[in-house]
Amino acid sequence: MMAKHFFIESLYELYIDVQSKETFHDSKYFVDCIPKFSVAEILEKYAVEKHKENFDLKFFVSENFSFPNEIDSHYNSSGKTIQQHIEQLWTELKRMPDGQSGTLIPLPNSYIVPGGRFREVYYWDSYFTMLGLQISMRIDLIENMVDNFTYLIKEIGFIPNGNRTYYLGRSQPPFFSLMVKLLSEEKGENILLKYAEALEKEYQFWMDGEDKLSSTNNTFRRVVLLHDGSVLNRYWDDNDTPRPEAFAEDVHIAKQSNTDAAKVYRDIRAAAESGWDFSSRWFKAPDKMHTIQTTELIPVDLNCLMLHLEEILLTIFKLKNDEIKINSFKQKISQRKKAIQIFCWNEEAGFYFDYNHPENKQTLHYNLAATYPLFFSVATPEQSNKVASVIEEKFLQSGGVITTTQTTGQQWDAPNGWAPLQWITYKGLKNYNQLSLAQKIKERWMAANEKVYTATGKMMEKYNVMDTNNKAGDGEYPNQDGFGWTNAVYLKLMNE
Repeated sequence: MMAKHFFIESLYELYIDVQSKETFHDSKYFVDCIPKFSVAEILEKYAVEKHKENFDLKFFVSENFSFPNEIDSHYNSSGKTIQQHIEQLWTELKRMPDGQSGTLIPLPNSYIVPGGRFREVYYWDSYFTMLGLQISMRIDLIENMVDNFTYLIKEIGFIPNGNRTYYLGRSQPPFFSLMVKLLSEEKGENILLKYAEALEKEYQFWMDGEDKLSSTNNTFRRVVLLHDGSVLNRYWDDNDTPRPEAFAEDVHIAKQSNTDAAKVYRDIRAAAESGWDFSSRWFKAPDKMHTIQTTELIPVDLNCLMLHLEEILLTIFKLKNDEIKINSFKQKISQRKKAIQIFCWNEEAGFYFDYNHPENKQTLHYNLAATYPLFFSVATPEQSNKVASVIEEKFLQSGGVITTTQTTGQQWDAPNGWAPLQWITYKGLKNYNQLSLAQKIKERWMAANEKVYTATGKMMEKYNVMDTNNKAGDGEYPNQDGFGWTNAVYLKLMNE
């Protein structure tokens, strides 16, 4: 299957020239263009034409590529309630399966895109989108998307960041088991058996190399062996070059670093796999992106997601009466729960942190990943009380909860709030009967969404939750409207 795909890097010097000269306003624009001719033809023409006196690179691209569809910003929401707007946006954000087109990997079924510059399906976004589709009774679309991800697992071996060839070095937070569980709520337990093979293959991808680990070689791709014999997961990318969709930005960051550029690129890509691209959470020095160290960190949220995947697989093995795998997975679950508590819980701070494995210490960086042990019921009641106190004291703002307590100019830091983390925090607190705080977060976040909607008629990718009179900002690109997961979480909260 892979041979059919078009890789933007195959354009060699043309690709590097277009991206390093920042020919377009957004690095993602060129990599989403569709070649009109074969790579060999385009490169042959480029070799000749680029030496001409009045050569215009942008014009050359326009002659040899079809530009991606610009976002239709004419969608009119006037006179619609926020709920009507969201319900009708599903149609606007729906994409039908299509043939080969540039870097896009065709999918067999229809799917929802986030919106704005994001013209493809995204892995972890899709789980939150499904929460809204469930409220809208679009179970057909949920099933289509789960089938698409199953197709990707079968064909590629894992679910990439998005269905683009430039995303094939990495995945995104492993929410597939939650998607299957959501679908099983609607269609019954047999759904778990239907997707059993895909779930096992997803697990093998994240645990690849576990059998190769030793005290002298304690890391391999996404797995890390810790000093007590526990194996936990980290984010990774198989490539260590600038991201095609952010080429100039990555080269710029690597130049500021005094470490090996390849390591910087890998750590940037691994942070993109986390979905938190970017946040001071991944940096040694909070305000300096070139100190990025993602692959050195064991993220608490990732390991809670892996625990859920193990728990779903255990349920499947019980349905199949597979005693050997039942015993094996009971042990894996018990070991991971224990390891999350040993390596990520900090009794003194009353909070969960990521763990720096080369340094054998926690990062002590306050961020909302700490709410995942509540969402997945890993925390004890005492731990949940402490986490709730920290959330109320350090994270709760007039528009919901901030992502981290640092303000750095990165989009996954203060003052921004993001829909998926409002939902995880809200549900995590509810799991432990922290109802008053959960309710405050829900009401404030929804009010912030409504305020922007009243003013603009749009649902945004992220919001400024510290000052709801101000727009959210920061990051590698402008705030996008659409927006899949924001719409969905709003609908889900409204129906809670």
